[in-house]
Amino acid sequence: MNEQLQKAAKIAFASEFSFYLKAHYFHWNVEGIHFRELHDLFGTIYQEVFDSIDLFAEKIRSMNTYAPGSLSRLSMLSRIEDESSILPAEQMIAELLTDSNNIVKIFKMAYDIAETEGEHGFSNFLAERMDAHRKHSWQLRSSLK
Repeated sequence: MNEQLQKAAKIAFASEFSFYLKAHYFHWNVEGIHFRELHDLFGTIYQEVFDSIDLFAEKIRSMNTYAPGSLSRLSMLSRIEDESSILPAEQMIAELLTDSNNIVKIFKMAYDIAETEGEHGFSNFLAERMDAHRKHSWQLRSSLK
C-alpha cells in the first residue's frame, strides 16, 4: 500500500476526529437565545461524524497500517485547530463552518491519491464523507444568516 495514501488517510481521519470532538464540545457548551436549535444542530452533526469514525479506522486498517488513537497522535496529525475557549454561539457556528469546509479539502486530497492508486473503495468512502460535510456546511452557513 502506498505510504502517501496511508499518511493522507491518517491526516483525514485525525482531522475528522478533531471535528467530531469540537462539534461535541460546542454541543455541550452552546448558550443563548438559540440554545435549543444550536444544541440540536451540533448534536446532529457530531453524531453523524461519530458514526463514520469506526468505519474510517477500519478502512485505514485495511491499508495494512494502524489507525491513530491517542490524543497526542490525533492532535499531531489533525489539520483542524483545537478550541478550548467557550465561544459565543455565532462564533461556534462560524468555526465549525470553516472546519467543515476544510475537511472537504483534506478529504479531496486523500481522495485524489486513492483514485490514483486505484483504491476506489476508499475514494468512494471519502466522496460520501465529503458529501456529508457539504451538508453540514450548508446547515451551518444557513444558521449564520
